[in-house]
Amino acid sequence: MPPTPHDTAPVVRTERIGRTLVITLDRPAARNAVNAAVASQLSAAIDQLEGDAELRAGVLTGARGTFSAGMDLKAALAGESPEIPGRGFGGLTEATTTKPLIAAVEGWAMGGGFELALACDLIVAAEDAHFGLPEVTRGLIAAGGGAVRLPRRIPYHLAMELLLTGEPVTGARAGALGIANRVVPAGRATPVALELAARLAANAPLALAAVKKIARAADGTPEPAAFAAQREEMTALAASADVREGMTAFAERRAPVWQGK
Repeated sequence: MPPTPHDTAPVVRTERIGRTLVITLDRPAARNAVNAAVASQLSAAIDQLEGDAELRAGVLTGARGTFSAGMDLKAALAGESPEIPGRGFGGLTEATTTKPLIAAVEGWAMGGGFELALACDLIVAAEDAHFGLPEVTRGLIAAGGGAVRLPRRIPYHLAMELLLTGEPVTGARAGALGIANRVVPAGRATPVALELAARLAANAPLALAAVKKIARAADGTPEPAAFAAQREEMTALAASADVREGMTAFAERRAPVWQGK
């Protein structure tokens, strides 16, 4: 009988730093590969981020210099599922989240590891990191979001090269392709991601959530429908206390104090 997520030690760690929740995949002996336990605990960490009003952003990273080797093939062969129903691979790739999530990638982000990064809103990559979708070399496809998201993020022909060859690219190349927001020296991905998170956390939480919702609605949607969805969000924001606070703080030349309502 395959092990359940409750039979294992913690494999996902969380740490609060200011208003940011750092989520660390912690199976270094397996290169932070995703099994049932990782999926369950990562899903719980996302719930922690979403459910705490004091937290404004999250950083997802991996322990000991590796982001994630993707799906744990040995665990999958033993009958474990790396997916959470309704939330996809790792409990993240199909999840609906409202708070900004930043991937801090050191070392390898392969297969499902790359797809976890693509599920985040921003990516900070070490210049010597490696991103790849090698599923076709194993008779599979990048079904955790790689085949869907990558062609929407970078030019089609470049995305197809990665998807069809299965060959990895460095963090430096990922930056040149537009996959990564920041490319940094090795060991600096998490500190820079935390700097970005702090900048995001200074902004109005309702506005951040609205931006994420509008961006998702506009992805592949005709402009009239996208603008209609945007109008709904703007109507809700206009009635919020945070909008009045933002305008008042500007007029009074002070930093705003957001309430998230």
